Amino acid sequence: MAIDVYLNFNGNTREVIEFYADVFGLDKPQIMTFGDTPPDPSFPLPEEAKNLVMHARLSISGSTVMFSDVFPGMPYVAGNNISLSLVSKDIDEVKSAFHKLKEGGKVGMELQETFWSKCYGNLEDKFGIQWQFNYDNGETVY
Repeated sequence: MAIDVYLNFNGNTREVIEFYADVFGLDKPQIMTFGDTPPDPSFPLPEEAKNLVMHARLSISGSTVMFSDVFPGMPYVAGNNISLSLVSKDIDEVKSAFHKLKEGGKVGMELQETFWSKCYGNLEDKFGIQWQFNYDNGETVY
C-alpha cells in the first residue's frame, strides 16, 4: 500500500509536469489526456477538454506524485488542489479504507470499475481531506 500525492491544476498541468521532470532530472513523462480516454456516447467529451491532462505521474525521490487538469466546468481553488491517493494491490484494503473514511464525509464517486482500474473511487472525509482510492493489480494504464 502507498499513499500518494495527487495535484490538480487549471489547464496548465502539462507545463507543471514538464517543469518538475526537468527540475528532478526525470525522463519525459507519459501523459494521458481526456481525449485519450475511451469514448462514451452518453457523455460526449467537450472539445476544450480533449488536450487537457487526465493523468500523469512522476516518481520524485521515491515518492509518486500524480497530476491532472480539472475538467472544464469543475471548481478549481489554488491551495485546495491536492488530494491523497491510496494505491493498493489488496482490493479489500481499498474497500475497507473507503468505507471507513466516507463515514461523516461526502462521496464524490462510489467505488467502481473504470477503464484504468477494477476498483476506483473518491471522497472528501469528515475533516475536508480529499481522497482517491485505486486498486492496482499491475494492470493500470498509467
